[in-house]
Amino acid sequence: MDQARIAIACDHAGFALKSALKADLTSIGRDIIDLGTNGTSSVDYPDFGYAIAHAIRHGRAQLGVLICGSGIGISIAANRFPEIRAALVHDALGAKMARLHNDANVICFGGRMIGEDVAIDCLRVFLATEFEGGRHTRRIGKLSNPV
Repeated sequence: MDQARIAIACDHAGFALKSALKADLTSIGRDIIDLGTNGTSSVDYPDFGYAIAHAIRHGRAQLGVLICGSGIGISIAANRFPEIRAALVHDALGAKMARLHNDANVICFGGRMIGEDVAIDCLRVFLATEFEGGRHTRRIGKLSNPV
């Protein structure tokens, strides 16, 4: 997914981190779609989780980046869609495993929980890691088709 288009969105608590991640993605030549929010005025995080999910569902993006205050609410919102596998990440190993074993297509951060440099490192690892497949493929199928 090296050339995948990336959608990025946040709520008000994630705006500063979104700005830093967006600047880093731009600096490394990634194709991005910014789905908001565009400031620190209070907004509802589910709206932005849903926006990423719709962008991926309709092929406007292949991967997503979401940020809210803790990263929890926005990841729950995105994971309401069967084609989304949103992973809340705090370190580079988590970012790697989210892609390698879980085929995560959305990475989530808590803007109040993680530093900018760590988040940039996590995002770069996430983007550089491919899904391993194999025994994990069966498990990933079950995520979209619960019993």
